[in-house]
Amino acid sequence: MAQTLPETMMVMAIPKPGGPEALVAQTRPLPTPGPGEILIRVAAAGVNRPDVLQRQGHYPPPPGASDLPGLEVAGEVVALGAGAARLHVGDKVCALVPGGGYAQFCKVHATNALPIPKGLSLVEAAAIPETFFTVWTNVFDRGHLHEDETFLVHGGSSGIGTTAIMLAKAFGARVFTTAGSAEKCESCRALGADLAIDYRKDDFVEAVKGATQGKGVDLILDMVGGDYVPRNYEAAAEEGRIVQIAFLKESTVTLDLRRLMMKRLVHTGSTLRPRTAEQKARIAKSLEEKVWPLLEKGRCKPVIHATFRLTDAPKAHALMESSTHIGKIVLTVE
Repeated sequence: MAQTLPETMMVMAIPKPGGPEALVAQTRPLPTPGPGEILIRVAAAGVNRPDVLQRQGHYPPPPGASDLPGLEVAGEVVALGAGAARLHVGDKVCALVPGGGYAQFCKVHATNALPIPKGLSLVEAAAIPETFFTVWTNVFDRGHLHEDETFLVHGGSSGIGTTAIMLAKAFGARVFTTAGSAEKCESCRALGADLAIDYRKDDFVEAVKGATQGKGVDLILDMVGGDYVPRNYEAAAEEGRIVQIAFLKESTVTLDLRRLMMKRLVHTGSTLRPRTAEQKARIAKSLEEKVWPLLEKGRCKPVIHATFRLTDAPKAHALMESSTHIGKIVLTVE
């Protein structure tokens, strides 16, 4: 049955880059789903580090995407564009979106939306797409992590980190991580990490070498950059792989590449947001086939640190920037 939809919606926009207070409530026209797209009435939206970068003016949306922040949502399908298949009005879904999540309604290509895993709430579902898509494509597609390999993820208490720990462990890897406090390290171990290293106290290179009898790790997922890059080369095993997905430190690094050559390392990287809907659809298909059953069986579950109302998005961003959270921050939408 067709739903009567409002003509306008409330959003949190960024009229001018700045601090958390740069997020401002506005009223905008309802988006109209185009060919192959769906319109979602948003119940919850995840908060991610790229949202903070966009708010600061450092991460513009890709061409054609909404100028609003927000890369993942969960809610109800309320309208279908021409040719949108597989989903129906009334379906409850979560979706990876290229922007526009901080709003009461959001449109996305139907192939980038997935049914909410059985047993999960809308808030939990909103915490899935950005981190699970990112971890799957970088750890398993690009990083080729296999059962019984060793895996190091930096920032283990972040949304990406907690997800990477759970998925790598679920698929049979031995998991190491770094985190910034004893409390965060304990949380990582509770999620399945075999070794959690407090980077404020210990050298992760020495810790990893000690735990692997000097061999090093097979795969490293890094979102730090800066001086971690040469240290990752030291911590990696021969034939090891390093996947770069962000730079909390500098992206410009001076390196002695002899270690790369002598160990026959592979250092690759990727971004998710600018990829085409078709590329993201392939990731979605893999997740539904291989990860959704794990979520529905309770073998892994998004870690929610805090929720805020959509209008309190500035508070959510302040928490994100404090780096005191463990897991995901989610906005709830009335």
